[in-house]
Amino acid sequence: MNLDDYDKTERFAATVVSSTRITSDDADAEIREIVLEVDREDFDYSPGQSIGILIPGPHEFGHDFHFRLYSVADTASERGKPRITIAVRRCEYIDEFSGERYEGIASNYICDREEGDTLEITGPYGYAFELPENNDANLILIGAGTGIASFRAFVKHIYKNVGGWQGKVRLFYGAQTGLELAYMNDHRDDFTQYYDEETFEAFKAVSPRPNWADPIAWDYCLEERSAEILEMLDEPNTYVYVAGLSNVREDLDKVFSDMTGSPERWERRRAELVAGGRWTELLY
Repeated sequence: MNLDDYDKTERFAATVVSSTRITSDDADAEIREIVLEVDREDFDYSPGQSIGILIPGPHEFGHDFHFRLYSVADTASERGKPRITIAVRRCEYIDEFSGERYEGIASNYICDREEGDTLEITGPYGYAFELPENNDANLILIGAGTGIASFRAFVKHIYKNVGGWQGKVRLFYGAQTGLELAYMNDHRDDFTQYYDEETFEAFKAVSPRPNWADPIAWDYCLEERSAEILEMLDEPNTYVYVAGLSNVREDLDKVFSDMTGSPERWERRRAELVAGGRWTELLY
């Protein structure tokens, strides 16, 4: 689905409550955590969805606005007005022909907003992660790159909103660079605050050569725990959720094929999970 295909008819005003840099001052890249208060009490969001942000123009080709999607990392309500948190990396691009450097339109505009400024948003979009009805279900969560942000909201929903979760929750989050892990916002202990939950464990995987285009080291992260993962997959109350760029599917297929013994065995196992509604992907 292309960005032009998203319905932008219904729009909402969102006020910047805070904008905090979550990468160190000496880091090459800047990632900011931005809290927005939506000026509409009935704005309804579910974990796993995204919002659209409209950047006012005019822009190239006569467009009145520039549109980008951002995963919602957290939600809260204050005096009836919902608050949503997004993580935005300030981007720049180098033209491969001219060599000129250009700033990313949306990311720089959003990162430059200050407390009290207003953004125009749309959505939410995307298929929301749905929890099983029984709280003794086992959950395997796999987040790659910016897909980590989706699980920040999902894990909070499991332990703060639902509560009393009895099944195992295993979160595997990976990135090609340590910088991408900032979307998890380790400085604020987004996941570590759940480490005292008996049912929750989280594991990270980073590319062995972060300055190269090497894939995320899922083989080390997942295969080290293959016995537990395979045992969980054999249980009928285990659900798998995957979020990230679309190429993560190929990487995971390779790892799970090795774990199950062959690509054919994994293909059958994955087909069973999909058919039973126990495999959910949020890929982009």
